[in-house]
Amino acid sequence: MVPNIRVAYPRGAGQRAAISTGPLQLHQALAQVEELQRALASSQQASIAAQRQVEILTKANVQLKVLAGRRGHAVTRSATRHSTWQPTDFFLSAELDQNATPELRRLLTQRTCFRKDDVLYRAGDRFNALYAIRVGSCNTVLLASDGQDQVAGFHMAGEIIGIDGIATDIHECEAIALEDMEVCRLPFDQIEHLAKLSDEFGHTLHKLLSQESTRIHSLMIVLGTMHAEQRLAAFLLDLSQRYRARGYSSSEFVLRMTREEIGSYLGLKLETVSRLFSRFQQQGLLQVQGRNVKLLDRVALSQIVGYGV
Repeated sequence: MVPNIRVAYPRGAGQRAAISTGPLQLHQALAQVEELQRALASSQQASIAAQRQVEILTKANVQLKVLAGRRGHAVTRSATRHSTWQPTDFFLSAELDQNATPELRRLLTQRTCFRKDDVLYRAGDRFNALYAIRVGSCNTVLLASDGQDQVAGFHMAGEIIGIDGIATDIHECEAIALEDMEVCRLPFDQIEHLAKLSDEFGHTLHKLLSQESTRIHSLMIVLGTMHAEQRLAAFLLDLSQRYRARGYSSSEFVLRMTREEIGSYLGLKLETVSRLFSRFQQQGLLQVQGRNVKLLDRVALSQIVGYGV
């Protein structure tokens, strides 16, 4: 005899739908996990790149301390009169030693032009000069462990690049023009000579490096502790502050970095960056037209980051 086996079937449409959609939901969940793993890997990669930058700058900082030869009265005057640093205005101030001023003026009037996408220097190149940006902007890029480029910094007019090569005499990263640029090439042997002539000039270099090191430490905090929305808000506020410090509009500016480059810099995927820009615009925090960005509510952006009002 064949035993009677009672088979139970889902009675309701909801139960049948749950069974039929179960594999789909599982697939979607697995896809979300994979997406989170990729985002985490990207964030960790960016954090490692930032940490490398900190190590590079820390080593260079030790060398510049020797050049600085700081003396109390020179340090005090510098900190009091020059709250924001500009390569021409600061270096050519009346307080520089008279022996150093003519030579520095000559260096700052010798300008070199680069076109968009030109490489100022490559990783592995011999270090022999710093570059003071007069016009334009550039990215600095590190080669990550997986062979992919990792954007490590964004530099604008009024800033100096090339510091990464001071410690080892070899550039650790690559500098790429984001637009047409005009820079003053500052041969480092002449910079060392000027630092010996002027205590204040040496201190200025040390101060510059300390500011860059602080910026990189801040980036590590952003990458290590903040979620995606906070990272983009912090990036925009940092740009705002840097533009304001250099006499430009702090609320309306052009993003020279692409969305993909911003994502690389912040450890985010391109799609995430684009989605966040759209969300911020819908929330009335900013206006975006192509690469033109206008910050409408910096207080709200600060609250997203956690800076408070």
